[in-house]
Amino acid sequence: VFDKMPQRNVVSWTAMIAAYFQNGHSKDALKLFQQMELEGVKPDKITYVRVIDACTALEALAEGREIHWRIDDSGFQSDAIVGNALINMYGKCGSPDDARSVFDKMPGLTWSSWNAMISAYCQNGLCKEAMDLFRKMNLKGMKPGKFTFVSILEACAGLADLAGGKEVHASILDSEFESHIVVGTALIIMYGKCRSLEDAKSVFDRMLEPDVVAWTAMIVAYAQNGNGQLALQLFNQMQLEGVRPNNFTFTNVLDVCASLSLLSVGKEIHASIIDSRIESDIIVGTALVNMYGKCG
Repeated sequence: VFDKMPQRNVVSWTAMIAAYFQNGHSKDALKLFQQMELEGVKPDKITYVRVIDACTALEALAEGREIHWRIDDSGFQSDAIVGNALINMYGKCGSPDDARSVFDKMPGLTWSSWNAMISAYCQNGLCKEAMDLFRKMNLKGMKPGKFTFVSILEACAGLADLAGGKEVHASILDSEFESHIVVGTALIIMYGKCRSLEDAKSVFDRMLEPDVVAWTAMIVAYAQNGNGQLALQLFNQMQLEGVRPNNFTFTNVLDVCASLSLLSVGKEIHASIIDSRIESDIIVGTALVNMYGKCG
């Protein structure tokens, strides 16, 4: 349809670029963008957002920077949506300094801008910088969203910063986000890594309907802190409540069996893995080999 159009304006070009990106053809989206420019059609801000997203998907930093230069020349650099897309792209492409440069130059920061920058720091292991920015966000009266909380909890977990994690948890309680499954799970992971099992279990127990990810997070928290038997008890409880383990759950309980030399339990779990038809999963297979090796 696009190729047969007698006249193609910026809207039709952008729609086609978006279609390529949304269907996993990010390279084709970038090629079409180049063709669009060669034909003298000027991109608008939505076009730029779509091609930045394509660069993000490809982790194409050089191409992303080139498009950023074009954005600066076009006058769209002050647009919040374009700026947020650039921050996200630089974060995913491993260039948090470029992301911060965009962030600092934005005239009107939205909560999405703050979240994107905090996420960029977290993705690149800059946990302290993420925490500092989160505190600055709070001081400016910006209310974090649930994904901001998830990102900053990951930062606290990376730092094993229990005090910081509790500070974030207090903000979560004020915002009434603890009931969101992704936030609750992030809290469990953070408390587990900060060696605060009581807090992790408290969050887990308040969950109305924990999913397999939340159950697994609590199992991992026990296992990480030397409570292998409690991890296995929770694994059994999980199945009794009708929640099917995934490959990550199985991998972690197999590691518990290996560390405690529980061959019989390991064999029972192996049988469950066969029933679940995920024995061919490379991570699960490696955990099985490790378990049998350590259990003799």
